[in-house]
Amino acid sequence: MIWRCLPISNKELQINEQIRDREVRVIGPDGAQLGVMSSRDAQELAYSKNLDLVKIAPQATPPVCKIIDYGKFRFEQAKREKEARKNQRVVEIKEVRLSLNIDTHDFETKVGHAVRFLKGGDKVKVSIRFRGREMGHPEQGYEVMKRFAESLADVANVEKPAKMEGRNMLMFLASKPAK
Repeated sequence: MIWRCLPISNKELQINEQIRDREVRVIGPDGAQLGVMSSRDAQELAYSKNLDLVKIAPQATPPVCKIIDYGKFRFEQAKREKEARKNQRVVEIKEVRLSLNIDTHDFETKVGHAVRFLKGGDKVKVSIRFRGREMGHPEQGYEVMKRFAESLADVANVEKPAKMEGRNMLMFLASKPAK
């Protein structure tokens, strides 16, 4: 007998001699159902074709095993995972800091920065830090935040509305989905 695939065994998939079930449902290398048989018969069938017996559905009754080349299967699985990782994008959170008494041109500049961040696919955290006596007027902060959200209404949705957290007021914006 030839021992195959011992060094690359996987924790979640049982292969060859690791399968200890009395009966298993066997699927051939071409995808055809070969029926229910003892695990020893299924292993002998796999060895006769110079392939591996891999348990792919252990929760089924009886468990489902497939006759495949395990090394090739692992390679293709790793390739699919690499492709999935390549296609995913991490969304960053960019911060725009405003002040309570911000002037119009500074405000427009901050809006422009936020638009650039949102079009780049990032989320925007808008914050206002209250200093000294400004803490007594949080309603002015809400007005600035409301004005900022309204100026970005065509490109962004308010993900979390303005909320006081200690000395800071925070609001989160996310770009609108493309139509």
